[in-house]
Amino acid sequence: MPEMIIDPSGPPLASLAGRTALVTGAASGIGAAIALALAHAGAGVCLADRAAGPALEDVRARCAAYGVEAVAVRADVSDEAQVERMFDEARERLGSPDTVVNNAGILTEVRVADMTTAVFDEMVAVNLRSVFLCSRAALPPMLEAGFGRIINVASQIGQRGGAGMAHYAAAKAGVIGFTRSLARELGPTGVTANCIAPGPVNTPLGGPLSDDWTATLHAGLPLGRSGEPYEVAPTAVLLASVPGGNLYTGQTLGPNSGDVML
Repeated sequence: MPEMIIDPSGPPLASLAGRTALVTGAASGIGAAIALALAHAGAGVCLADRAAGPALEDVRARCAAYGVEAVAVRADVSDEAQVERMFDEARERLGSPDTVVNNAGILTEVRVADMTTAVFDEMVAVNLRSVFLCSRAALPPMLEAGFGRIINVASQIGQRGGAGMAHYAAAKAGVIGFTRSLARELGPTGVTANCIAPGPVNTPLGGPLSDDWTATLHAGLPLGRSGEPYEVAPTAVLLASVPGGNLYTGQTLGPNSGDVML
């Protein structure tokens, strides 16, 4: 499980008091760390994951320990009906989320010559289609309120590519392109859309990667190490915050150990 973002007795990274956030893929890794950071900042949180169980409940309890409302919902965010149900439940129990963090994703390593259509389609469905479905579901109340934050978790692989990861890179590049287009559509509505593109981070998501792939990647990192989930989470708090996130839209922020420099 991710560490606490900071000392629970210390000050939050920003004030999100009175705010409500929905975080997908919240049972572990970056999603759990972001949920904890948002809760520590004072936001009520709806934690969604397709693997409901002790891990998701543990994150929910740790969020609630900050004195905020925290609920957990089981949902496969690649499924349109489940996404609609997830938002209905979040609104019923917490109110309409003004911040949505589309973090859920999968990662596999396979070269294009050996890749089945099913593997490619699943990657796109979980990592890209879900971002579209959740963003679309989130937008009507945000637009009505004149305020909202959509934060999509991409990857530095979507910016530079990776051998054995064409399907993952394509999906994450799609997230970045989708986010930029959405930001232009939203314009002056008061709703922003941004990406976080982490580099290698020590999470369960990286488990399927070969030792050779990981070693090659680490060898080229200017900081010389992978990140930890709690080191990525403050970027989400910044983008969600006021005034910290006010002028960011269509941007891709890269807590990536220097792997991609733009």
